[in-house]
Amino acid sequence: MAETTSPTGPLTALKLDERLRDTRLFFTQAVRTFHATGSVVPSSRALADALAEFVRERPAPDRPLRIMEAGAGTGAITRGIAAAMRPGDTVDLVEANPAFAAHVEDLLGTDPELSEIADSATVHAMLVNDMGTDRVYDVIVSGLPFANFTAEAVGEILDYYFEVLRPGGTLSFYGYLYTKEVKAIIARREDYLRQARTSWLVQDWIDRYGIRSERVLANFPPAWVHHLRKPA
Repeated sequence: MAETTSPTGPLTALKLDERLRDTRLFFTQAVRTFHATGSVVPSSRALADALAEFVRERPAPDRPLRIMEAGAGTGAITRGIAAAMRPGDTVDLVEANPAFAAHVEDLLGTDPELSEIADSATVHAMLVNDMGTDRVYDVIVSGLPFANFTAEAVGEILDYYFEVLRPGGTLSFYGYLYTKEVKAIIARREDYLRQARTSWLVQDWIDRYGIRSERVLANFPPAWVHHLRKPA
């Protein structure tokens, strides 16, 4: 088999090829199921690194973490989590879209970054609420597009996250900047009101449990990242 080369070497070319494949798959699925993806391009590495902040920052450096990523997509955020993981950490990668789940499973064996955590990662092709409550997590990273869901559905998901988080554990998730303002202009009234109710619910959780929020401009669209902590 011919080796793929580039001016900066075969490894860089391999990473570029993987990213292009991720983007093609994400775009194809997003066009078909935009409600479940919330975007037409994968998240940026800057967003992934911001979401993985509490995989890097841990209160006990020598204690392994149990991590969940909800909505693994094509693995864009997973790469940020993988880069922050340490020996002994484990991660459950939950993805309801079968094509995405199969893709991430494949990446664990082929991607230079994700193969590093292959023995510590498990892919679950299911809705996050169907994961059950027999596991307890130190960190949950959510890539689910809350703005596309009803307030009732988001409330159920957030309740589930806090049920399986250990006391003192953290939840990190994101939302796109100006979503509500844009929908106020272009969306149908019922869609705008649905999104507004979801936004109010999410903001209530941030007000109660938020410990840090940051803007990530190096993403399309730009995003807010929110970090919440379950009370000890």
